[in-house]
Amino acid sequence: MSDSSPLPPVRLHPEAELARAALSTPVLSRAARLARWAGPDTRVDAGGGLLEEQLPAAAGELGLSGDDAAASASEAWRVAVDAGLVEIVDEEAGTVRAAEELKRLTGGSPHDVLSVWLAALDTVLADASVPDLDGLVDALEEGGEVDFSSLDWDPEAEAEFLDGVLGNLYLLTVGEDGPGEGPVPLPALAASMIVPDDMGEPTNDVLEQVSDAMMRLDDQFRILEPIGLVEYQPVDEALMADADEEPAAPVDEDDVSRYGMVRLTPLGAYGLRARLLDAGFEAPAVGELADKGADALLDGTARFGQSAARAETEQWLTRREPLASARELLAAARGADAGAPLRRLRCQQALSLVGPEAEPALREVLDDPELGGLARVWLSERGAAGVPAPSQELVFWLTIDTVAAQLQAEGNSEELQALVEGLAAQHSGFFAAAWRVGHPATAEVLEAMGRLHPDKKVAKLARKAAFKARSQQGG
Repeated sequence: MSDSSPLPPVRLHPEAELARAALSTPVLSRAARLARWAGPDTRVDAGGGLLEEQLPAAAGELGLSGDDAAASASEAWRVAVDAGLVEIVDEEAGTVRAAEELKRLTGGSPHDVLSVWLAALDTVLADASVPDLDGLVDALEEGGEVDFSSLDWDPEAEAEFLDGVLGNLYLLTVGEDGPGEGPVPLPALAASMIVPDDMGEPTNDVLEQVSDAMMRLDDQFRILEPIGLVEYQPVDEALMADADEEPAAPVDEDDVSRYGMVRLTPLGAYGLRARLLDAGFEAPAVGELADKGADALLDGTARFGQSAARAETEQWLTRREPLASARELLAAARGADAGAPLRRLRCQQALSLVGPEAEPALREVLDDPELGGLARVWLSERGAAGVPAPSQELVFWLTIDTVAAQLQAEGNSEELQALVEGLAAQHSGFFAAAWRVGHPATAEVLEAMGRLHPDKKVAKLARKAAFKARSQQGG
């Protein structure tokens, strides 16, 4: 995932709702309980971990029992330390006390709570990148350092792999073509990291790598679920049983959910976006443009999908009076630069959400060469009286402007190809007239029509018209 281009915008839930979710996660709630439990008699070792003899009391405070109780209490304490909920008073004596962050967690703003949760998330993500520790003792070298090569484990590569997986899960969640907040099959997520984009049928070697990645992710998502990052349905244990063993119950071989299903939670979307921003990615959120001008709205939503652009625009409009917002949008839509056609398309889409109170603003630009076409469309769609018919020149200019906007928004899409075919079919002399249109994108649009039209004769006419347009423009 490259940080050179913006990610799709995410629709974040309100911070108050996210803060409540953060406080209810097992990881953070346990860490907070231990921070409140810590007192003058609490002692830690040189690394800040609870002394072994204090772990039973800590586990009891958390209501934990069984073989893993002490280990779970130790993990909860480490999160409390890493998240700043407790602080070391005297390193030599090993004494601790509750820190100011605990007050932020219990009495601060939702943003304060989420800041503490993000710190806890960092700790859990680091834990998830560590393999099963059973082999670490055997791998200790003299001097107490771990020989990672003997473990066949690269800490940096493992962290990058998990970051990549979570990045892909984020993209699938916020992207308009993904499942949204629905679950993603674990095999698809693993394959997104392993299978090359240009590979048709995966080889057996690649399929084995995907299977290995699934097993790693199964362990990692089990660790990440208690911090509230994901909801996870683990891999069916029957799939990991020996081939000679009979399954305990009949299984549905076509049930993809048996291979694991993971869903990024609203809290998880907030957390991953925060991490992406820290890593230098441009990760917009719907609503960020609501307080900005129309120029920022049209430029910003130019990169959004249809659904996200509409949601952003609706928030922008709710804070403004209809007539004033229409005038501001129209003024921002003017221009002859490369991004102007898409700004005008977003302007037209925004104006479709404005009521009849905006009519005076549209009538004011009927004679504007750049805005007169979209103004006529808006007025005609609402049955307004006295709308002057457009000149042929204006019709052709608006057509070029519309196709140029679609090229910017979607590239060579199937929808654009259908639009191109329709234009050529409706106007027999389209190309003979289109190359004369004084629009900066005329040649580019005609070249695109030549690429997209399936009829070779029509495509040739488009390319000839593009050549004439470039010659006219001196290019």
